[in-house]
Amino acid sequence: MADLICTQFLADEDATVAFGSKLAAALQGGEVIYLNGDLGAGKTTLSRGILRGLGHSGAVKSPTFTLVEPYESANLPLYHFDLYRLADPEELEYIGIDEYQRDGAVLLIEWPDKGIGVAPAADIRVDLSIAGESREVAVTPLTQVGSEACAKLKKSLE
Repeated sequence: MADLICTQFLADEDATVAFGSKLAAALQGGEVIYLNGDLGAGKTTLSRGILRGLGHSGAVKSPTFTLVEPYESANLPLYHFDLYRLADPEELEYIGIDEYQRDGAVLLIEWPDKGIGVAPAADIRVDLSIAGESREVAVTPLTQVGSEACAKLKKSLE
Protein backbone atom coordinates (compact mmCIF):
# COMPACT_ATOMS: atom_id res chain seq x y z
CA MET A 1 0.00 0.00 0.00
CA ALA A 2 2.98 2.33 0.45
CA ASP A 3 3.04 3.03 -3.30
CA LEU A 4 -0.49 4.41 -3.00
CA ILE A 5 0.46 7.13 -0.54
CA CYS A 6 -0.45 10.43 -2.15
CA THR A 7 1.27 13.67 -1.17
CA GLN A 8 0.42 17.09 -2.49
CA PHE A 9 1.50 20.67 -1.87
CA LEU A 10 -1.52 22.93 -1.29
CA ALA A 11 -0.71 26.55 -2.08
CA ASP A 12 -3.81 28.09 -0.49
CA GLU A 13 -7.35 27.53 0.78
CA ASP A 14 -8.72 27.11 -2.76
CA ALA A 15 -6.16 24.37 -3.47
CA THR A 16 -7.13 22.62 -0.23
CA VAL A 17 -10.83 22.71 -1.15
CA ALA A 18 -10.03 21.45 -4.67
CA PHE A 19 -7.95 18.58 -3.27
CA GLY A 20 -10.81 17.65 -0.93
CA SER A 21 -13.19 17.62 -3.88
CA LYS A 22 -10.90 15.23 -5.77
CA LEU A 23 -10.70 13.00 -2.72
CA ALA A 24 -14.51 12.98 -2.54
CA ALA A 25 -14.71 11.85 -6.17
CA ALA A 26 -12.56 8.84 -5.26
CA LEU A 27 -14.88 7.67 -2.48
CA GLN A 28 -17.44 4.93 -2.95
CA GLY A 29 -19.23 5.36 0.38
CA GLY A 30 -18.72 3.83 3.78
CA GLU A 31 -15.16 5.05 4.26
CA VAL A 32 -13.80 6.20 7.60
CA ILE A 33 -11.26 8.99 7.13
CA TYR A 34 -9.00 10.21 9.90
CA LEU A 35 -7.91 13.84 9.57
CA ASN A 36 -4.69 14.64 11.43
CA GLY A 37 -2.91 17.95 11.80
CA ASP A 38 -2.20 20.76 14.21
CA LEU A 39 -4.70 23.52 14.87
CA GLY A 40 -4.97 25.62 11.74
CA ALA A 41 -3.52 22.94 9.45
CA GLY A 42 -6.64 22.91 7.24
CA LYS A 43 -8.68 19.92 8.42
CA THR A 44 -12.00 21.76 8.27
CA THR A 45 -11.08 23.40 4.95
CA LEU A 46 -10.30 19.97 3.49
CA SER A 47 -13.60 18.70 4.92
CA ARG A 48 -15.39 21.56 3.13
CA GLY A 49 -13.76 20.44 -0.12
CA ILE A 50 -14.84 16.84 0.43
CA LEU A 51 -18.40 17.98 1.09
CA ARG A 52 -18.39 20.22 -2.00
CA GLY A 53 -17.18 17.23 -4.01
CA LEU A 54 -20.12 15.21 -2.68
CA GLY A 55 -22.62 17.87 -3.73
CA HIS A 56 -23.12 19.86 -0.52
CA SER A 57 -23.48 23.58 -1.24
CA GLY A 58 -24.30 24.94 2.22
CA ALA A 59 -22.09 26.09 5.04
CA VAL A 60 -19.48 23.78 6.52
CA LYS A 61 -18.42 24.46 10.07
CA SER A 62 -16.08 22.70 12.43
CA PRO A 63 -18.08 20.52 14.84
CA THR A 64 -15.71 21.37 17.72
CA PHE A 65 -18.54 22.09 20.16
CA THR A 66 -21.23 19.81 18.73
CA LEU A 67 -18.86 16.82 18.26
CA VAL A 68 -20.60 15.78 15.03
CA GLU A 69 -22.19 17.58 12.07
CA PRO A 70 -24.44 15.52 9.80
CA TYR A 71 -24.62 16.21 6.08
CA GLU A 72 -27.50 14.12 4.76
CA SER A 73 -28.04 16.15 1.60
CA ALA A 74 -24.72 15.27 0.01
CA ASN A 75 -24.50 12.57 -2.70
CA LEU A 76 -23.25 10.27 0.05
CA PRO A 77 -24.30 10.83 3.65
CA LEU A 78 -21.36 12.24 5.60
CA TYR A 79 -20.78 12.75 9.30
CA HIS A 80 -18.03 15.16 10.28
CA PHE A 81 -16.63 14.49 13.76
CA ASP A 82 -14.27 16.75 15.69
CA LEU A 83 -12.97 14.97 18.79
CA TYR A 84 -10.74 17.82 19.97
CA ARG A 85 -12.83 18.51 23.08
CA LEU A 86 -13.60 14.86 23.82
CA ALA A 87 -12.73 14.17 27.47
CA ASP A 88 -13.00 10.36 27.26
CA PRO A 89 -13.23 8.05 24.22
CA GLU A 90 -16.24 6.34 25.82
CA GLU A 91 -18.26 9.50 25.11
CA LEU A 92 -18.37 8.24 21.51
CA GLU A 93 -20.30 5.20 22.71
CA TYR A 94 -22.84 7.47 24.41
CA ILE A 95 -23.53 9.32 21.18
CA GLY A 96 -23.79 6.00 19.31
CA ILE A 97 -20.90 6.41 16.89
CA ASP A 98 -21.56 2.93 15.52
CA GLU A 99 -25.02 4.13 14.42
CA TYR A 100 -23.40 6.65 12.08
CA GLN A 101 -21.71 3.90 10.08
CA ARG A 102 -24.77 3.01 8.06
CA ASP A 103 -26.18 3.49 4.60
CA GLY A 104 -22.76 3.97 3.06
CA ALA A 105 -22.06 7.07 5.14
CA VAL A 106 -18.58 8.57 5.05
CA LEU A 107 -17.15 9.43 8.47
CA LEU A 108 -14.61 12.25 8.66
CA ILE A 109 -12.93 12.24 12.06
CA GLU A 110 -10.73 15.14 13.16
CA TRP A 111 -8.43 14.50 16.14
CA PRO A 112 -8.95 10.70 15.93
CA ASP A 113 -6.32 10.05 18.61
CA LYS A 114 -8.86 11.34 21.17
CA GLY A 115 -11.18 8.42 20.29
CA ILE A 116 -8.66 5.57 20.44
CA GLY A 117 -10.31 2.28 21.27
CA VAL A 118 -13.83 3.45 20.45
CA ALA A 119 -13.69 5.30 17.12
CA PRO A 120 -14.05 3.01 14.10
CA ALA A 121 -10.84 2.01 12.36
CA ALA A 122 -9.80 4.24 9.48
CA ASP A 123 -9.74 3.27 5.83
CA ILE A 124 -7.76 6.41 4.96
CA ARG A 125 -5.48 8.62 7.04
CA VAL A 126 -5.01 12.21 5.92
CA ASP A 127 -2.13 14.15 7.47
CA LEU A 128 -2.06 17.91 6.97
CA SER A 129 0.95 20.01 7.89
CA ILE A 130 1.68 23.70 7.76
CA ALA A 131 4.45 24.70 5.35
CA GLY A 132 4.89 28.46 5.76
CA GLU A 133 1.75 30.07 4.36
CA SER A 134 0.85 26.85 2.54
CA ARG A 135 -0.06 23.29 3.48
CA GLU A 136 1.12 19.83 2.60
CA VAL A 137 -1.21 16.83 2.62
CA ALA A 138 -0.39 13.13 2.72
CA VAL A 139 -3.15 10.59 2.11
CA THR A 140 -2.40 7.05 3.27
CA PRO A 141 -4.63 4.03 2.62
CA LEU A 142 -5.05 1.69 5.59
CA THR A 143 -7.46 -0.89 4.13
CA GLN A 144 -8.34 -2.33 0.73
CA VAL A 145 -11.21 0.17 0.47
CA GLY A 146 -8.74 2.96 1.27
CA SER A 147 -6.33 1.63 -1.35
CA GLU A 148 -9.01 1.76 -4.03
CA ALA A 149 -9.87 5.35 -3.14
CA CYS A 150 -6.20 6.39 -3.06
CA ALA A 151 -5.57 4.79 -6.45
CA LYS A 152 -8.46 6.82 -7.92
CA LEU A 153 -7.20 9.97 -6.21
CA LYS A 154 -3.66 9.52 -7.55
CA LYS A 155 -5.02 9.03 -11.06
CA SER A 156 -7.08 12.24 -10.81
CA LEU A 157 -3.97 14.19 -9.74
CA GLU A 158 -1.81 13.05 -12.68
